[in-house]
Amino acid sequence: STTFSAPTASPPETFDPTIRNFVTDLLTLTSELVDIPSVSFDEAALVAHLEAGLRAVPGLAVDRIGDNLVARTELGRPHRLVLAGHTDTVPGTEGGDGQRARIDGDILWGLGSADMKGGLAVMLELARSVAEPAVDVTWVFYAREEVAREHSGLLELFGEVPDLLAGDVAILGEPTAGALEAGCQGTMRFEVRLRGVRAHTARPWMGRNAIHRAGALLAALDAYVHREPEVDGCCFREALQAVHVEGGVSGNVVPDELVLQVNHRYAPDRSGAEAEAHVRDVLAPFLDDGDTVEVVDHGRAALPGLGHPLLATLVERSGLDVRAKLGWTDVAFFSEHGVPAVNFGPGDPTVAHMADEHLERSTLEESFSALRGLLERGV
Repeated sequence: STTFSAPTASPPETFDPTIRNFVTDLLTLTSELVDIPSVSFDEAALVAHLEAGLRAVPGLAVDRIGDNLVARTELGRPHRLVLAGHTDTVPGTEGGDGQRARIDGDILWGLGSADMKGGLAVMLELARSVAEPAVDVTWVFYAREEVAREHSGLLELFGEVPDLLAGDVAILGEPTAGALEAGCQGTMRFEVRLRGVRAHTARPWMGRNAIHRAGALLAALDAYVHREPEVDGCCFREALQAVHVEGGVSGNVVPDELVLQVNHRYAPDRSGAEAEAHVRDVLAPFLDDGDTVEVVDHGRAALPGLGHPLLATLVERSGLDVRAKLGWTDVAFFSEHGVPAVNFGPGDPTVAHMADEHLERSTLEESFSALRGLLERGV
């Protein structure tokens, strides 16, 4: 990877649009973004800052839709690459400790440094330093990823201006510790209602305890044998877990209902309908007349899509480790629209959302170098 020697103590150079091959110190650039608070639903200041930087770049068409930004080149290249990242962070710790940026040597500390203002800094610097990309590029900075799916800025963009998000491949700059995480698992949440018959606890034989009924079902979930299918060379690991339970009336009443929430993570070799049918088969032996099972939330799985030449070139040229994305991410939105998508960005995902969130300079520079090579050389 390329090593950038700008000292962390020096202020970043001012971007000059006439000098397009210059590189800002990425750690310093990230620290500037960290110092602009952008908790979900309060991202306007950061979006305005990014918008000003993008509008200063010659040849970029920039659209702002709410608190979302889309910037596009129109060079007539044979491929279009979408580079996307979310602008929001989770709330900081009470009292504000660790929210502002602090650089110590080659490490940046601060809220959102890893998830994912490092990725945003890489995107911004690529947009303004690669003058003649070999591929057309769409830069997407979207809001409200850290909250419920229904609030997603990416969902808003696909609903209102889907043509702006068209591309051959999408790369989301989520922190991946230098690896490429391909596709993602689907996530599906079920609400299971087990019925009983209410009675006085002094005479339990006159009722049926709905909480007791859950015992066999919970044991079956605990003993669940998961699949580990391989899809496009990536090994996924499925899971089925009880995640929430409610029940009980009072201390002297046999409960007549229990509500159990169950989460299923499924691999992209199954459709949503197939995954739902599988879970219903697992639950069926423990259900009686009057019990119900309802799907209350579903995020579709996404295939890895590593066969596309842009992604294959990125992996081969940069020597990236490739693994399956076991969680659900926004790559699924692109996959639903026929665009293969992966996660690849600077930072350690295991420190995301933590009080001591931080980012190392090396991961910024390695991610920047790999993506710059793809932009400058193409396939």
